[in-house]
Amino acid sequence: MEICLQHYIEESIMTEQRTRSQKRILQILKKLDGEVSAQELHLELRNRGQTMGLATVYRSLEALKREGEVQVRVLANGESVYTTMQKDQHHLTCVNCGIVITLDQCPVSHIEEELEETRNFKVFYHTLEFFGLCRHCQLASSK
Repeated sequence: MEICLQHYIEESIMTEQRTRSQKRILQILKKLDGEVSAQELHLELRNRGQTMGLATVYRSLEALKREGEVQVRVLANGESVYTTMQKDQHHLTCVNCGIVITLDQCPVSHIEEELEETRNFKVFYHTLEFFGLCRHCQLASSK
């Protein structure tokens, strides 16, 4: 219990001592609609006249992720995309054409609730990704 309390105190201090870069990135992420890559975020900062190195963008995103402020999802091509904490994400991703179909309902919400109760673990969010072929690619491959 003491370790958890210490971790909570450290996280609270981290939140209070958020860097200027982290604040700027979080502000832009909240204004943007949808997921963006670190490179896209870097370009958006430059377009707004705010200089920041790409390595700083990555470090800031990682820190914000650890704080539970930012979600990250890895696409089929290996690229990570980021968004502010909004909700759990569930997707069907075609490995051939890359189309992403968002699932509106969570097929595993009961597992999240069970983990919180049985493991005393606070879940910030989860992602669920199914990889396969969309209908169009299935039809194209069967010809």
